Amino acid sequence: MTTTSEATGQKLTAKGLATRERIVRAAAELIYEQGAQSTNNEQIREAAGVSGSQLTRHFPTKESLVRAVLAWQADHIVTRHQAPELGELDSFAALHRWADSYIASEDMLRGGCTFGSLAAEVVKNEPTHRDTVAAGFARWQALFRRGLSAMRDRGELRPEADPTALAHLLTAAFQGGALLDQAAGDSTPLRDALYGALAYVESFARKG
Repeated sequence: MTTTSEATGQKLTAKGLATRERIVRAAAELIYEQGAQSTNNEQIREAAGVSGSQLTRHFPTKESLVRAVLAWQADHIVTRHQAPELGELDSFAALHRWADSYIASEDMLRGGCTFGSLAAEVVKNEPTHRDTVAAGFARWQALFRRGLSAMRDRGELRPEADPTALAHLLTAAFQGGALLDQAAGDSTPLRDALYGALAYVESFARKG
C-alpha cells in the first residue's frame, strides 16, 4: 500500500497512514455493499469517522479513492490466496482447498468477489481505472501461474500444460461462478464452475 498522500505526494506519518487505512477500509465495505456509484463522501466520512478535510487531504477525488480501494481489495485477495493451508497453490490438493474455501464462504452469496465486483463496475463506467484493475488481476493470476509452473517443472503436469492459460481459466471460473452465486443465492454455480475448471487442470496430470 502506498505511504504517500494522494493530494500532496508527501510521505505520511504513522497517524496519517492509520487514517488513510481507516478511510480505505470504510470505503471498501460501503462499496462492496452498495457499489461505487451509490457510495458518496458523506457516507464514507461517517463510516470512517473522519472530517471532510481529512478525506480530501488523503483522496482529493473519488477516482483516487476508488483506485485505492481496488488496490486494497487486490491486496486482500492475494493475501487470502497465500494462506498457510494453501501453500504455494502448487498441488492439486492445494487447489481443491482453495476452491472449497470459497464455495463454503457466505460472503460469496452476499456480495460475490470483493475485487471482481468492483472491477466489473468501474472498468465499464471509469475506463481510467482499467490499468489498476488489470494490475490486480495480474497479481492474482501470477499466484496460480507460479504454482502451476512448479507442478509442471516437477513433472506433475504434462509439458503441454500452459500455466498462463490455466491461470486465466481458474480466475474466469471463479468470477463467473461468483456472479451466478449472487444471482441464485446458492453456492452450487461456483462449486460447479470451480470443480469443472479443476477437472480440466487435472486432465493435464502426468499418468504413471
